[in-house]
Amino acid sequence: MTRGRLLRQAFLPRLSGVGAPGGIAVSFDDGPDPRGTPAVLEVLEVLGWRVTFFLLGSQVARYPDVARDIVAAGHEIGVHGYLHRNHLARGPLALRVDLERAKGLIGDVTGRAPYWFRPPYGVMSGGTMWAARRAALRPVLWTAWGRDWISAPAEAITATVLRTLRDGGTVLLHDSDCTSEPGSWRGTVRALPLLAAHVQARRWQVRTLTEHVGR
Repeated sequence: MTRGRLLRQAFLPRLSGVGAPGGIAVSFDDGPDPRGTPAVLEVLEVLGWRVTFFLLGSQVARYPDVARDIVAAGHEIGVHGYLHRNHLARGPLALRVDLERAKGLIGDVTGRAPYWFRPPYGVMSGGTMWAARRAALRPVLWTAWGRDWISAPAEAITATVLRTLRDGGTVLLHDSDCTSEPGSWRGTVRALPLLAAHVQARRWQVRTLTEHVGR
């Protein structure tokens, strides 16, 4: 774990996704995706997990039915922006337009008003915080990730998650390959049962972010 992430978790635990002990939150970025998202939803249903999906507005515009399927399956939705662009390269006004556009579209399509927001790449600026506040969105990051965007084997994804996952943490995975290597979601799908075995051995609950961190 990097020194920066350790400091963030120590001084900004809720922004980092540190929640109540006895469980973890699991989250997915970059969807909806017509191939990856249904495959992830199928495994989550078998596992009995309810998680949080951070949706891209541009993907929701292309695949609205898949976005609705996420909500119909009982999962929570958040905003990942309309476009997947680094916030350090964008000004506050552009970020506000991006977030409000994504939030409005996601709400209209799914019938659920998003509360959570995660910036692309986890990169935040002063403009990010201002735009999120203006859009009435709450930023949240993660404590453990699987680096699944590089199309890694399931075992490697699971090992990477477990390297930094602690009780009360939040996991970042991806249900789409729209910004990563083609087919990378397949390793994520195969990793979920492996991760579940470790979660069950620790008797952790798996929660949505609202259940985990609270509003």
